[in-house]
Amino acid sequence: MTISRAHGEGLVKIRDDLPFSLASSDGSPAVEWSVEDRLVGYEEAVAVMEARVAAIAERRAPELVWLVEHPPLYTGGTSAQDADLVQPSRFPVFRTGRGGQYTYHGPGQRVAYVMLDLARRSSAGQGPDLRRFVAALEAWLIGTLDRFNIRGERREDRVGVWVRRSEQRPSEGDPPREDGAPGQGDAPWEDKIAAIGIRVRRWVTFHGISLNVEPDLSHFDGIVPCGVREHGVTSLVDLGLPVTMHDADVALRAAFEEVFGPVRNAPSLIPIV
Repeated sequence: MTISRAHGEGLVKIRDDLPFSLASSDGSPAVEWSVEDRLVGYEEAVAVMEARVAAIAERRAPELVWLVEHPPLYTGGTSAQDADLVQPSRFPVFRTGRGGQYTYHGPGQRVAYVMLDLARRSSAGQGPDLRRFVAALEAWLIGTLDRFNIRGERREDRVGVWVRRSEQRPSEGDPPREDGAPGQGDAPWEDKIAAIGIRVRRWVTFHGISLNVEPDLSHFDGIVPCGVREHGVTSLVDLGLPVTMHDADVALRAAFEEVFGPVRNAPSLIPIV
C-alpha cells in the first residue's frame, strides 16, 4: 500500500469503480507546474514540499505539481520492512512520512510531487476521498503511457502502474531449452513502470508519483521495490522507446490536465546559488 497509515492503509480497494476526474470544484486558479533542470537532493525537496503544503492549506499559495530528478537514493515509507533493504550501504537511505515501502529514485526517473487541496476537489455533498485521488493518479499515469502506445494497468492488490511483457519470465528449475536459453515459466510477466506514494496533511497532498523513463534499473536491486518480490521493474527505454525526459514531461502535462484540470508554468523552486 502507498497511502500514509495516518489515513488508513485499507483505503485502496476497488479503484476501477471510482471516477478518475478530479478537477477543482471551486474555481481555483490553475495548478502551477514547475520543472527543475538539475538534480534535487531529497531532504531539500521534502523541506520545499513541507513549506508549500502549509501555504496551500492556508490558501496563501496555489496548488503545485513539481517535477524533479534526484541523485541515486532509497526512501522507506511508513510500511517499509528492514528485510526489504537488501543493500543498505549502496545509496543514501531516507525514512519518509509517505505511505508505502522502499523505493528507488535517481537520474532518468521523473518524480512528480503533487500538492493538491482535496477539499477543493471534492464532489458536491461529499468530502475529500483518498481512494479517488489514488485512482486519479493512476489514471494520470495510464494516460501518460498511452501517449507512447504503452498499455499501463492498475492492480487491485497493489498500487502503481504495471506493464505486461510479451515475453514470459523464466521460472527457477525450468529445464534449459535446446538452444541453451533458460526455460520459460507459465506465469505472465509484468513489471512496474510507475510508483505512487502519498501523504496528506489538512487534506493537502504531497509526495506523489515516479515514472521510470531511463533510470539504471540495476539500482533497484538494492531493495525489494514496494515490497513486491514477484514482479520486476521496467522503464520507457527498457520497453524499446527512445523517450527523453522532455518527451515524458510533455506527456505527463497533457495527461494531468485531462484528469485534474489546467496548469500554468511556474519558476524553479530551488534558489540559484
